[in-house]
Amino acid sequence: MRLLLATSNPHKVEELRRALPTWEIDAFTPPDQPPEDGETFEENARLKARHARAHAPADAWVAGEDSGIEAAALGGRPGVESARWAVDGVAALLAALEGEEDRRARYVCGIVAISPAGEEVVAAGVLEGTVAGEPRGSEGFGYDPIVAPVGETRTVAELGNAWKSVNSHRARAAQALARQLGGIA
Repeated sequence: MRLLLATSNPHKVEELRRALPTWEIDAFTPPDQPPEDGETFEENARLKARHARAHAPADAWVAGEDSGIEAAALGGRPGVESARWAVDGVAALLAALEGEEDRRARYVCGIVAISPAGEEVVAAGVLEGTVAGEPRGSEGFGYDPIVAPVGETRTVAELGNAWKSVNSHRARAAQALARQLGGIA
């Protein structure tokens, strides 16, 4: 399976490659980017995928991906604005949760893949956890240094990339996509 991921984020491409090691996954950056003005991760992923479909080689599968973190105490924010919420999202989230007892959060990922014929396949993945009091760990990216998955005391950044390739929200969405495409691709 060959998939062009509409992104300029090399971390996302690497994570999907680790989650789907038998697939050929490459970044695809169209000449311009569509606005990410959807209300859900799936809507933003669809915007990216449809835009990429219009610019990608006709014989390629394309995908859009959108993901972020939702903090319970913040009513699900930063949510779809996770990447644009603050210059330093980790520091901003820690500051926003200062003194909060409810540190529950979840990572959410939506992927929309579009076939050369225009068929859309939608997949989602979630990783539940809590926001740690301070950043810990050196692997991963984004909010990984402050998210401890349910049942873990270590953060995603401490658990590492090998753990993420199986258990992260993005890995879970990729696995769901692979199950759906098993008979299609």
